[in-house]
This record gives sequence, C-alpha cells and structure tokens, in this order.
Amino acid sequence: MIKTDAMVIGGGPAGSTVAALLAEKGHRVMLLEKARFPRYHVGESLMPFCWFTLDRLGLAGRMDEVGYQQKKSVQFATTDGRISAPFYFFQHLDHPAATTWQVERSEFDAMLLDNARAKGVDVREDTTVLDFVKQGERVTGVRARTGDGDPFEVEAALTLDCTGRDALFQRKHGWRRRDPKLNKVSIWTLFRGAKRDPGLDEGATTIAYLPEGGWFWNIPLRGDIVSSGIVAERDYLYRDTRDPAEIYFREIENNAWIKEHLGEGEQFGEYWVAGEYSYRAEHCATDGLVLVGDAFAFLDPVFSSGVFLAFKSAEMAADAADAALGSGDTRAVAFADYGEKLCEHIETMRRIVYAFYDPDFSFGKLIRKHPDLRPKLTDLLIGNLEERDFADLTRAIDELAELPEPLDYGRVPAGV
Repeated sequence: MIKTDAMVIGGGPAGSTVAALLAEKGHRVMLLEKARFPRYHVGESLMPFCWFTLDRLGLAGRMDEVGYQQKKSVQFATTDGRISAPFYFFQHLDHPAATTWQVERSEFDAMLLDNARAKGVDVREDTTVLDFVKQGERVTGVRARTGDGDPFEVEAALTLDCTGRDALFQRKHGWRRRDPKLNKVSIWTLFRGAKRDPGLDEGATTIAYLPEGGWFWNIPLRGDIVSSGIVAERDYLYRDTRDPAEIYFREIENNAWIKEHLGEGEQFGEYWVAGEYSYRAEHCATDGLVLVGDAFAFLDPVFSSGVFLAFKSAEMAADAADAALGSGDTRAVAFADYGEKLCEHIETMRRIVYAFYDPDFSFGKLIRKHPDLRPKLTDLLIGNLEERDFADLTRAIDELAELPEPLDYGRVPAGV
C-alpha cells in the first residue's frame, strides 16, 4: 500500500497544475497518468488569462522560448467571407498577458507535467486508475495498474480527479449531466500549408460561421500547420453521410473565408470526432475527493475556454485542497466555496456561448447598441472573470438573445 497526501488522477493541464501547486506547498503528491507523454490532444488555443496560471507555475517566460505561435486576437468570419473587426487583446490589456499562444498540446502538456515532476510530484505515466477505494461513502484512495499489468493501491487523504473528458468518477457514479441545449458534435483534423493572414493576424483564432448555427475553428500553429474543426448539431453534420472526410470537405464549401484559407492547404493525419460536448457533474466533490477541470465540467469550445477553465479550476482546487489538508478535514464541505465560485465562472461564460448560438445575436449588434460594454465583453473573452461584475453585460445580451437559467447543480451535495 502506497500512502500520500494528495492523489491526482490525470496529467493534463488541470492535473499537472494542481499537483505542482500542492507540491510547492509542501504536500506529498502522487500523479497517475494512463498515457505516456507526449501524446496528441485537441484544444490548442489559449485564452490570454492563462498567462497568470503559467506565471504562477513559473512557466510564462518559457512560452516564447519554446517558440509557440503567438496569438494576439480573435476574429469572426461570416459565411460569405467577411471578417469582423478583430478583438486585439493589446487594445484592452496593457500587460504581458495581452499576447497569448497557439500551442501543440503534446509538447505543452508534457512541459506542464515535467514542471510538476520537477517540483517533487511522484509522476507515474502509463498507469491506469481502475477504481476508487472507499470507506463507506468516503473516497480513501485508488486502485491502479501499471503498464506491465501490476496492480497496486494508493491511500490518500484527498483524491483529485483530473481525468479530463474521461471523467472517471463522474462516469462511474452516474454524475454526468448534459447541458440542455449545447449538445453539439465536433469533427476536427490538421492542415499543412493553409493560407495565413498577414502581420498581427497571423496567429489569430478565427471562428467562421456555418449554416444552422454551426462553425469552424481555424487555429494557426507552428510549422505551417493549422488545427481546423467543425462544431454543429448532429442532424446538420450527418444529414447525408457519416464519413468525416466527406462531411469536412462538404462544409468547407459553406464558408468563403474557410474555403479560401484551407483551399491552399493539404489535410493530413486522421479525423477526430467527439460528442456530448457540454456537461457538468452533479456535484463538485464528495468526502475525500474533488473534481477538477474537464473531469468536473466542459463548456462548448467556441471561445477556447478549455485550458483556461482547467487552469482556473486547478488553481482554485489547489488552494482549497491545501487548506483542507492543513486542517485535516477533506470532507466535501471543504470544497463548497470552490464549487460555488467555479460554477459562477462557468455560468458567466455559458451565457455568452448560448448567445453565440442564438440566430438573433451578433457581437456587432451588441457593441453598436451598447458601445460602453465593449471593455467588459473583451474581459469575458480574455478570461478576466475575477475583477468584473458582468450583470449589465448580461442584461444587454439578454435584449438580443435567449439566455439560459443557471444550472442548479455542480456544488457539493446538499446537507453535507
């Protein structure tokens, strides 16, 4: 039996971040990761406020040294190819975070995991967690298996599930709740040699509209490579074929900007498909365990919030876990504030995602009607969620789009 203070499952951005921060605070931390890094992962576009987590980890200065493609803005392309005025981050934010990056997740995630290892985390790759060990309803550790097939158990004061969209605890305990309306499907692939916009716009993330509320992402990476993906309703994508390549090249014809830019490139590698795109767990914690990153919730990726929310939740979870381990009380109630604040952040971003899919909404309409709210809108798009009250922005968006009611789950279980 191995004993540790904190057992982290999963070595992606959430897991490597929470593990590194807890190790920095003097806790014994073990991290088990089923893959061997580096490994491919989608989600290459970072929001500007990811800089602050990278800085806390001591890695912000490494990003330009590595040479990732710089990202200075986000822009939107209509189906006939017209581009919106880009949201240049530096026009709003006088800070190093005003320039962010488009990253190859294989290398980026490996850097984060190596950083956790360097801070003293006992990292074990090629190791699969099979199940959770419990005393009554309290999680006391995990059962796992090495890549060679050797079983072992870990006893931990606190277990942190950072298993991404695999969402191990969520899946095993039936906690997954899909978002009522954001049930999209995504197909994505890579292109080499696609057209790039010049100057400041070379590394911009472009959201290109498709009919019936669908859209392309276009994310320029290093090495003349572009990550390209489609997000849309299942019935729209699969209306005449289920072949990903056929769907992809059919949809390229439905946006003039995409056709112009990808037309100069060559698709390579495989096509990936994912569904159940937006969800949240019934609860954020149970006694002895807390959910972090995508293992807790995932929001439609239209605003590149995946790594940002993984980072944000990992920082919040690390601070809450440090306090819980210090007091010796790792019951679910120790994470009540964590769950409440994280759900509040997700709801703030969820409202703008719903607005994006509303046919009567556009950012242009919003800014023309409420030009004074452009700074708050930009704050939301860059991830500055802590320092702003978005109530007036929400009211303005509600004039143009049907916004959702906040989800009434995701906190700690009632009565704990």
